[in-house]
Amino acid sequence: MELEHMKKIGLIGLDTSHVVAFTELLNDENHAYHVKGGRVTVAWPGGSPDFPKSIERVPGFTATLRDKHGVAIVDSPEAVAEACDLVFIESVDGRVHLEQFKRTLPYRRPTFIDKPFALRADEAREMVRLAGEAGIALMSGSSLRYAEQLQQALARGRDDIRGCNVFGPMQEEPTQPGLFWYGCHAIEMMVAAMGAGCREVRCLCNAEHDLLTAVWKDGRMAGYHGLRQAHGRFGLVLHRRETVESIDCHAGRPYYVGLVTALLDHLPHNRAGVAPEELVEVVAVIEAANRSRANGGAPVALGGG
Repeated sequence: MELEHMKKIGLIGLDTSHVVAFTELLNDENHAYHVKGGRVTVAWPGGSPDFPKSIERVPGFTATLRDKHGVAIVDSPEAVAEACDLVFIESVDGRVHLEQFKRTLPYRRPTFIDKPFALRADEAREMVRLAGEAGIALMSGSSLRYAEQLQQALARGRDDIRGCNVFGPMQEEPTQPGLFWYGCHAIEMMVAAMGAGCREVRCLCNAEHDLLTAVWKDGRMAGYHGLRQAHGRFGLVLHRRETVESIDCHAGRPYYVGLVTALLDHLPHNRAGVAPEELVEVVAVIEAANRSRANGGAPVALGGG
């Protein structure tokens, strides 16, 4: 693709390994999984001072993007949005996403917000509302949604999915409470399979495990097993009316490739590849799960999401 036809991509928040992984996929034409259609050209470092896994990573990732990939480093989110066609809010701290989105919104750039989309369902709803009013596409989510086997399964349809069982690692970070840090990957897969419409969540927790049960408004149920001291792999079992599918999220192409490909398939056309109600649902399920685990596994109803 000719350079002038590529979309210029701006990154906000250089405090996650995703910024290097995504830039390599997009900017390096010799990469084994090179994704065509866009190029990272500009970035703002950001970083959350009270979150070590954010602020301590900023200098290294900033230097890599600037020195290895020729990305221009600017002094504000607004400067990023002004200089690009697509905005990727990559800040690893979900607390700052709404504020950063508000700062770039006047430029009306189709936007991707990396996980966790938000740490509160009301903030998730507000970002969806603002994007709708501005007429811009808004995507978010974990790259696990785009694991190759899961995407192949979902392409066969969701109408006959009666339930699913998801598993994955469940490390935690104080600033991203409960399931928001690593559990969000598995909840994203659950919602991708089941669709929106969760009614109630229960979650039990101890030092090594989280066990979650979610009930949908139509009576379907799904489960999540988060493990803090086990294999570190993600996967799920889909239960259809007539068949069962076991999905290995680590099979096939890397799931980062699936995510970046989806972003370049949708955002340049101002399309969102995920329904807005599912963006909100992931946050609402986690919010309810965190309340449940804090109350000994008591059921928590989802409100309004």
